[in-house]
Amino acid sequence: MPTPPIEVAIAILYQDGQFLMQLRDDIPTIVYPGHWSFFGGHLEPGESADAAVVRELQEEIAYTAVQLKLFDRRVNSHVIRNIYYGPLSAAVDDLSLNEGQDLGLCSVADVERGYRYSARLAEDRPLGRPHQQILLDFVAQFQGEF
Repeated sequence: MPTPPIEVAIAILYQDGQFLMQLRDDIPTIVYPGHWSFFGGHLEPGESADAAVVRELQEEIAYTAVQLKLFDRRVNSHVIRNIYYGPLSAAVDDLSLNEGQDLGLCSVADVERGYRYSARLAEDRPLGRPHQQILLDFVAQFQGEF
C-alpha cells in the first residue's frame, strides 16, 4: 500500500520586491538539505493549513504574519503543499532564526538563476527546485505587485 503524501503549509513572505528564504541545515536525512526554501512545515494531526503556517512562522522565526492569503495548493504523490503569501512587515534583522542555518531576502534574479549567496556560510547555495518553481510562478502571476 502506498504511503499517503505529507501535508505542509509554507509562506512566501515578500519585502521590497524580494522574498524571505531559509537556508536549510546540512542534515542529509532532511528534504533539500543545504538548499534555500520557504519557512513553514508539516501540519500537526487535526491542524488546518491556515493554522499550521501561522504556527510554523512563530516557531521558526518568531514572526506573526499580519496578512496571509492562499496562493496555491500543489499536490503530488509525496507532498501536498499549501502555499501562502503576504508582506513581511518586520525587518529581517529583527527575526529570530530558530531553524535552519541562514535566512535572507532573495531577489528575483536569484530566483531565476536558482542560487542565493549565504553571508553566514560565505558561499552560494541552491534554491530547492520546487521552491524555485513556486517563486517563478508567483512572480509571473503577480508581476510588480510585491
